Amino acid sequence: MLSTAQNKTIAAGEKLTFSASYNMSGLLNELAQVTMETSEVKTSKSTLLKLKCTAATYSKWDSFFKIRDLYESYVSPKTLTPYLYNRDIDEGGYKKFMKYKFNHKSRTVSSLKRKKRRDGTDWEEKKTVKIGTSTRDLVTTLYHIRNLDIHKANVGDSQNFTVLFDNVESVVTIKYLSKETINTALGRKECYKLAISINNSDVLKGNNANLLWLTADQNKVPVYAKFKIAVGSGELKIKSATGLKY
Repeated sequence: MLSTAQNKTIAAGEKLTFSASYNMSGLLNELAQVTMETSEVKTSKSTLLKLKCTAATYSKWDSFFKIRDLYESYVSPKTLTPYLYNRDIDEGGYKKFMKYKFNHKSRTVSSLKRKKRRDGTDWEEKKTVKIGTSTRDLVTTLYHIRNLDIHKANVGDSQNFTVLFDNVESVVTIKYLSKETINTALGRKECYKLAISINNSDVLKGNNANLLWLTADQNKVPVYAKFKIAVGSGELKIKSATGLKY
């Protein structure tokens, strides 16, 4: 698979909505809505592309396990190079905030981590993290995958990406498995089927158990995903897609 330095796929004004299901006692339950949207942000120096991902449990599940998660990254519209990343999560009362400021010249990230202690007071940690030349945050990586020239790849080809998560660099491997036509809310779509794994991590479990289907067209829209994590398994299904570039 060939990585491209230019962003040819993602435009401002795109909005993708998904339903997230989780396997509980052998039954898949639709628990949450996940949204991925892009917008243009003008600063005094430049115009950036904002990549925003949110996850929220449906109200009927809130009393069981309430999730309100926000992940966002501010990137170059031309290359998707990240400059600023925020993660603000609230999962079952567990709250955590992370902010990264990327300095690509010095290959460092200024990191701010904030959590709530059990007594309700805030705990904060600031540090400078050394990163590699092509290290990205999680959100930027998700969008970057859609810029891969998968049409040039052979079955079995793979590519590695370095992702900074919780101040630790991890290598994520994307492997091209096959082309597959599946039914989606957007209609019947021919897709690239990819396997995702994280080296030296127990976040994602199983071999080829974490799968992503991208439409085999210029937009490469993620329409379906299956995942297996330490505490169970689940899936994401697209519900709607608007503002696509092509």
